[in-house]
Parts: sequence; structure tokens; C-alpha cells
Amino acid sequence: MKLIALFLGLLFERTATRALHLRELRWLDPYFDAALARVAGLSRPVAYLVAALAIGLPALPILGLAIAFSDILNGLIYIGFAALVLVFSLGPRDLGREVDDYAEAVESDDQEAVKRLTKELIESDAPGEEGRRVLAVEEAVLVQANNRIFGVIFWFMVLGATGAWLFRVTDLMRRRAVFEAGRARERGDPQPRYLIVVQSLYGLLAWLPARLLAVGYAMAGSFEDAVSDWKAYYEDCSDKFFHVSDDVLACAGRGAIREQFSSEAALQPIRAAMRLVNRTLLVWVTVISVLTIVGGAA
Repeated sequence: MKLIALFLGLLFERTATRALHLRELRWLDPYFDAALARVAGLSRPVAYLVAALAIGLPALPILGLAIAFSDILNGLIYIGFAALVLVFSLGPRDLGREVDDYAEAVESDDQEAVKRLTKELIESDAPGEEGRRVLAVEEAVLVQANNRIFGVIFWFMVLGATGAWLFRVTDLMRRRAVFEAGRARERGDPQPRYLIVVQSLYGLLAWLPARLLAVGYAMAGSFEDAVSDWKAYYEDCSDKFFHVSDDVLACAGRGAIREQFSSEAALQPIRAAMRLVNRTLLVWVTVISVLTIVGGAA
């Protein structure tokens, strides 16, 4: 049932992405703001517990409906329900469409749109120098693929619709925490305590799919270069574990691409990164299909 729901969800998401503005789920922002404000005033162990509860609470209705639908019409209702949840869990924005919008902004020399789209992709202010901005956006595409697509698919296959929605809620709360922490930094305030708490919880969910995605990048591109760059990163890695996953994806992804671009090619590395993401999605779906069929026949 999960495999059928996965195919249906991906098909609808790919064909109707322009109509899926509701996936941004901005109506959850007040809930996240209240949770973050609560977490900020707590000791660290209690803060982790409260943040985890705040993340899990929105997943309870999905869990209840999934259980209720599982036995109706031999699971047909659940397949439709799971596909719908998957569609709204992917995102919140379509990565390929956002890359296309970025390319259009660069080609039309719309600097305001370039800055806005860069900030949305890298989740921080855009670098001023063009070469650094291109590198930041290229790596952001490789990282956001896990946040928006592959992490959702992984937890969907592990825990069904509830897993996909749980991962999306966690990522949305992380994005909100990063946004609010950025506003606090602009005001000159210290880094809020909730930022590390929420990033750590998200890092736990993202850790395994990020490694599997890095393997997928290697399989879909230059395997030897991807693995070599991945190993090289770990030789002097000293960052927090929830940042390491992003760096692993950036290193493995850029190694898998391993193309030489001219200094004037501001879009080629970014488009190459998006092509790698699409090829890796095909690899993942193929592997999931084979494992599901073999498991069902065993």
C-alpha cells in the first residue's frame, strides 16, 4: 500500500505543484511561535521534552486517521489518504520550481528576486560576491532535497503517512526557529535557546535519510568522487551533528556532480545539482520498488 501511495503522491506533486500553495502551511506559524516561546524559557532537558511534544502533537490526528482508514475497503481509503498526506508533506515549496524561478531571476537580472530566492534556499542572507552565492545555492539545492523530498519519503516508508507528516512538521518548526533566530540576531539579541533544541530534534530525524541520500548522490553521479569528498570531509569535521548532515550532503553531492564549469556559468552548477537530485529520486524510487516487491514475495 505504501508503494502505491508513494507513486500517487509523487505523481500528483509533480503535476500540480503550482496549485499547491497550501503546502506552505503558514497557518502553523502561530503554533510554532507559541511553542518556541515556551521552550526558550525552560532548562535544556525540559526544553527538549516540550519541543518534542510540540512536534508530535500535530501528528496525532494523522495517526488516528491512518489507523481508522487502514481496514476500510481493503486499505483503498488509506492509500488515497496516505498519498494526500504525502503531497502536503513534500515541500513546503517545490525545489525544482524554485530553482527555475531563481534561474529566471538571474537571467532577467532581477537582483531583488535573486536575493529573495537565495535567502529562501540557503535559509540565511545571500552572500554578496557572485561566486560565493552560486556555491551557496548549489549546496543548498543538495541539502534542501533532503529537507523537502527525501527525508519525507524515508519516514513515509518507515512509518507511513504519520512519519511523513511528522518529518514535515519538524522541518517547518526548524525553519521557523531559524527565521526567528535570524530576526533576533538582527536586533542584536543573543541566540535563542530554542534554536539548538529544535535543530537537534530535526537532526535526529534527518540523520539517516541524509546518509542514504548521500549514497544516492554517489549512485546517480560520480561514485568515486562522491565517496572521496565525503571521506575527506570527515577527516577534519568538528561541527555539531545536526549541521554535519548538511555538510555531508553538500560534499557528496558536489563530488557526484564533478563537472568543470566556466567562471561565467552562474546557473550551470545549480542546474547540475537539480539534475542530480532528480536522478537520485529515480534511484530511490527504483530501490524502494524492488525492496517492496522482493519483501512482498518473500
